Amino acid sequence: MTEHINPDDYADDRRVSYLVTEWKRLTQAEKDAEELVEVDPAMHELGEKELLEIGEQKERLLGEIEKIVGTDSEREWPNEVVLEVRAGVGGDEASLFSEELARMYLRYAESKNWKWRALSESAASLGGYKEAQFEIKGENCYRELRFETGVHRVQRVPATEKAGRIHTSTASVAILPIYKRTKIQINPSDLEMETSRSGGAGGQNVNKVETAVRIIHKPTGIDVKCTSERSQAQNREKALTLLTSRLQQAQDEAEARARSAERKAQVGTGDRSEKIRTYNFPQDRVTDHRIKESWSNLEGIMAGRIGEILKVLDAKEMGE
Repeated sequence: MTEHINPDDYADDRRVSYLVTEWKRLTQAEKDAEELVEVDPAMHELGEKELLEIGEQKERLLGEIEKIVGTDSEREWPNEVVLEVRAGVGGDEASLFSEELARMYLRYAESKNWKWRALSESAASLGGYKEAQFEIKGENCYRELRFETGVHRVQRVPATEKAGRIHTSTASVAILPIYKRTKIQINPSDLEMETSRSGGAGGQNVNKVETAVRIIHKPTGIDVKCTSERSQAQNREKALTLLTSRLQQAQDEAEARARSAERKAQVGTGDRSEKIRTYNFPQDRVTDHRIKESWSNLEGIMAGRIGEILKVLDAKEMGE
């Protein structure tokens, strides 16, 4: 089973990169021992013994890597994600910021020629999103956006602030990868499904047929909703896919926290409760707290020009 795993393929997978580093060290030690046996026949017996021990250690490492990642490369870098944004603290300003974050990612998606569409949107009373979900499809979209999950904070003077005081608001972002194959198994008896009428403009069936679907996973309390499809069956299928991804993410977060004692990932655990970035408008500065780096041109960043930030995060996680 382990012969199918190539550890080099998982060098930038933060769940197992520390195991891959050790595997590479053992591979180099293996080469050194082989060379020693070749150039000094007197060391043949000792070299063979060392090669046997190294081989056993490498086999154990390969087994550990496979336990965590499996043999399916699609499990690591799917080309489909759901972007979820939710307003946090800060009232109306948080809702407006939530919408701006969504727009930032969608503009970036367009610059990469990725396709996107809205799955569900819950508007706030004065504009912005209380919460919203978008489907994004494109090559490497999860790999590029995977570090965006967490709490984003904005500091600025709201348009309604007459005294010119700076307010701080937050919004949370979750990047949920949609895996074609996953180890998550859902028991149908654990699900509770609700239907409702889809809102929105246009179409004679709007508000007449209950096509919107909400699914609740009773053991965890996780709930998902989909309103984007034309039929209840299609929305149910999409909601189940999203629920599977949410459950997989929860499992991945738990595993990352459990491993943090062994190896602290430089860019964090991907937990949506982790405060990751501040957007400071008065100082025209974006700061990522995980890597303690800042960028200017906040206007451009909010317009979707986030490629440099994503590139630095990826490099940091890979130890470059």
